[in-house]
Amino acid sequence: MEDQGLEKYQKMFNVELPKSDSMDDYLDFILSKIRPVSEDLRESEFWFNKRWIEIRDDLGFHEAVLHIFRPDGEYMISVDGNISKGAWRDIESPNTIILEHGARNELYDLAFLNDDFLILKKHGDQKRKGHSKYFVLGRESTMRNLEWRDAMEYLFNVYRGNSRWTSFLGIAIFLLAIILILSLI
Repeated sequence: MEDQGLEKYQKMFNVELPKSDSMDDYLDFILSKIRPVSEDLRESEFWFNKRWIEIRDDLGFHEAVLHIFRPDGEYMISVDGNISKGAWRDIESPNTIILEHGARNELYDLAFLNDDFLILKKHGDQKRKGHSKYFVLGRESTMRNLEWRDAMEYLFNVYRGNSRWTSFLGIAIFLLAIILILSLI
């Protein structure tokens, strides 16, 4: 009985990312846990004028694709150093953005944003069409040499950090309550 209590306590601090074969599956799991700590697109300091590298789980994806969003609606894409321009614009719906590039105009909802990740979810049932439902961008300086699985582990660390802090806070409150009760006796 004593071992089970200790095991539960250890599991609380040892949060592991379950194995998966696709980035969409990882993101479905991770985003459900970290969405509350996401920033909003209106907080432009998190995503304007930053170099975002595209992250995919496609084995045939070997290009270095860089995305830059400028405050004036300019959207630049660099594929292995070759730049093309497009535009981005938000719509009245919060945390929704339209990306215009070439003949494509695509509607995305924000899935997650922090200093290291800008993750958008394309509107519609992309999985049914055989496409990824997430458009994942990572800060170039942080993600440059990471494989997609390593990037997912890095993203999951957002949850680990918050989970440990929450656990620590819960334990501290519990201990304070015990001390208070014992001091009243």
